[in-house]
Amino acid sequence: MKPVKTGTVKSKVKRGDQVVFIAGKEYNRYDSAGKRQPYRGRVIEVDVRNGKVKVEGAAVMKKHQKPVPQLNREGGILERESWVSISNVAIVDPESGKPTRVKIEVRDGKKVRLAKSGKVITEPDVFGKKEPKKDKEEKAEE
Repeated sequence: MKPVKTGTVKSKVKRGDQVVFIAGKEYNRYDSAGKRQPYRGRVIEVDVRNGKVKVEGAAVMKKHQKPVPQLNREGGILERESWVSISNVAIVDPESGKPTRVKIEVRDGKKVRLAKSGKVITEPDVFGKKEPKKDKEEKAEE
């Protein structure tokens, strides 16, 4: 039986990051001119425990789904992104646009992610985060 991992598992790739494939099927994509263009996309989901990511538009699989009238679910062939190993992708450097490694450094009391060029990788705009609520008095002033 496989031992169960416990504790916090961290990853340098976050949901919303721009990544490029550095290995695997999506690395060997070719454009119309016949040149190899590794696929670039945005990370949809991260599974840190298993070391997997889902990238928008990459590793698309087809799922045949039966209709379920009780749940008002239509049947058909659905296209979905499948999980890809996190080692097959690298974060895009914001300065050069090339794949880069990431290191974490503490600046002004906050942890920030740095590319090899030394440029700070900004936290991605994740659709789950919300702005802090403003008081009624602050809204009246605006």
